[in-house]
Amino acid sequence: MNQHPTDSSNDEQATSRETTVAVVGAGMSGLIAARALHRQGLDVLVLESADRTGGRMMADTSALGSRFDLGGQWIGHGHHRFSALAAELGTTVFPMHTPKRPMVVGDGRTVSAVSPSMLLATAVLSVWEIRARRGAPKRWNSTTVREWLNTVPAARARRLLEVLVEISTTADLDRFSMDAFVKMIDYQGGLSTMLSTNGGAQESLIVEGAGTLTDRIADELGPRVLTGSRVTSISQNGRGIVLQSASALVRASKVIVSVPPPAAATITFDPPHPANRHRLEQNTYMGSVYKAVAVYRQPFWRSTTDAEFMFLDRPGFAVFDTSPPGGPGHLCVLVGGREARELDGLDEAGRQRALLGPLAAAIGSPEIRRPASWHEKSWHLDEHAIGGYSALPTAGNPEGSFPFPSEPIGDIHWAGTETASEHAGYIEGAIESGERAAHEVAHALRHNTANATNRPH
Repeated sequence: MNQHPTDSSNDEQATSRETTVAVVGAGMSGLIAARALHRQGLDVLVLESADRTGGRMMADTSALGSRFDLGGQWIGHGHHRFSALAAELGTTVFPMHTPKRPMVVGDGRTVSAVSPSMLLATAVLSVWEIRARRGAPKRWNSTTVREWLNTVPAARARRLLEVLVEISTTADLDRFSMDAFVKMIDYQGGLSTMLSTNGGAQESLIVEGAGTLTDRIADELGPRVLTGSRVTSISQNGRGIVLQSASALVRASKVIVSVPPPAAATITFDPPHPANRHRLEQNTYMGSVYKAVAVYRQPFWRSTTDAEFMFLDRPGFAVFDTSPPGGPGHLCVLVGGREARELDGLDEAGRQRALLGPLAAAIGSPEIRRPASWHEKSWHLDEHAIGGYSALPTAGNPEGSFPFPSEPIGDIHWAGTETASEHAGYIEGAIESGERAAHEVAHALRHNTANATNRPH
């Protein structure tokens, strides 16, 4: 995890700085934008509220020396920008170890793929796919996913669908509308793309950890990244922009805000945003997600079974085998929505028991309960990220469907994965949005320079 502390050796430098472009947020989108502008010879400064870079990406090292991600990690099918960046930065991509379909476990028993509950759940998924292509009825904008699921007659099918939506979106199902959900399905190219490993959004991983990419980009930018620098206000008056942060007063010609709308809502803008932008910030929220990685000396379970599961008992959670080639063994656990927050009431040992106990029973090995190391993060408790995987719309409001609007407001430009024209909500979308924002800013600055040169004196 990279840290770029503010240089406070010179009080004047620490309290007042000038740059051509200021970037708010040192997640993937902000770092990509800053790097692109820096490589074009433009002066750039990144302001990050946390004491580390990476945003919702975060790689760490296990007790066995292996690298893993506690934040975003997967390279999906067709995520060509992400793949290219991984190659450029010298990391190693490998395919997920995955079965044709995950094993579903409820009440401590495997649920058959041809059981009535599974067949009903499959039928419901087909209805959602059709609605995604044809469009949802207007009433679905105020109908929550929870309300819709309550109409599913079988409790087991209802529970399977509930856990599936929570893990894939991290939404609170009583705040997330059916309209927003089916629009997300359509935008992402269907449920199979969203949920699948091979050929879907969870196709490949990086041996060194996806968070290593943001670390290396931050290293390239060096002192141009200021951590511990939460931006509290942004003012523009037509002659430039002034940003007030915890560590510096920054004057810039252009600003790229790369944090999601719920985080941008904590910044005071002068003049205030237009009504549509203000509504976007007020009517979206960050999803809740808990992630854990259990590390073992080898992926020993592969001799008898594949470790890809969906558990329906509370807490509902998913398990993926994210072990790198040659080991050690990595098992990734994801819990989404309200059930992620319910885990906050347990201590670390309690969470480990609640998650590894059912998994050990399903695999048939008590050794699962004894990992060499255990790593966890509740992203909704992170005061800087304030949740994940992405910002979500609140039911009853039209704002918040992908892609989020990104039209500049004066000299303020917008990045962030939610604004991507494709693969919003993923690392691929973050990269695309950073590239697009950098292009916009560079073009605008060249245009301004040309106008100033051609202006009669």
